[in-house]
Amino acid sequence: MFKRAAVLAVSCGAMLVGCGTDPEAENQEIVSNLIEAGFPADDIMVVEDAVYVGRDAHVTLEASREMLQPGNESAEQYRTTNLVGTGVTKICINPTSSFNSYSRLSQGLDLAIANYNALGLRITFARGPTTGCTANIAAKTMSGTGGSAGFPSGGLPYGTINIGTGLQSYSVDVNEHVISHELGHCVGFRHSDYYNRSISCGSGGNEGSAGVGAILIPGTPSTATVGGSVMNSCFRSSETGEWTSSDITALNYLY
Repeated sequence: MFKRAAVLAVSCGAMLVGCGTDPEAENQEIVSNLIEAGFPADDIMVVEDAVYVGRDAHVTLEASREMLQPGNESAEQYRTTNLVGTGVTKICINPTSSFNSYSRLSQGLDLAIANYNALGLRITFARGPTTGCTANIAAKTMSGTGGSAGFPSGGLPYGTINIGTGLQSYSVDVNEHVISHELGHCVGFRHSDYYNRSISCGSGGNEGSAGVGAILIPGTPSTATVGGSVMNSCFRSSETGEWTSSDITALNYLY
């Protein structure tokens, strides 16, 4: 859900030899793994020493290696092959002081947590600091009016959501929408219009359906529509922040 474009800069070629620092070498391996897994090169970008696909989904080295394991083939859309394991029952969202200083981001987080908990899933969310957490996600700020997160790895949700401080100028409902969306990535959801970003963004193509997986969740549509899901790639200023019927079906099926 990045609102700004970024350019993928790879200066070391296909080999890791001579790539310099360890973070650079790790990023090069991640990019290589993503391409091998089937992601289009123009859908991969490096922003501030982190690798992203689909503009808002951070991919760690461990997660990129999991994509190449046997059995991680993809089908259609919606969820990744990596999900949150049954050992995780309470996910605590821990906002930074910077995050808490933005009233609409803070309110949006409370509403996003309520969105998930209202469904009676096997996983619950709580605002930290609190006790009884079996997994934690840090809520941090970033510049701009979008957000970023990542996909589960090792049975745990992705550990960070970054929310743009520019969202303070949008409604609380839009903040609720964006935060619910980024938390959705953390527990394994792909963009509902991953195959054609222009549906919700007005431009853009296919994010790629291989590797991390783009698996159709039973009972959900195989095609996306404007306003049809919180997990659409881009948001509108008119978003209500509430789940659509297909979002609810998808969440109940997985969790």
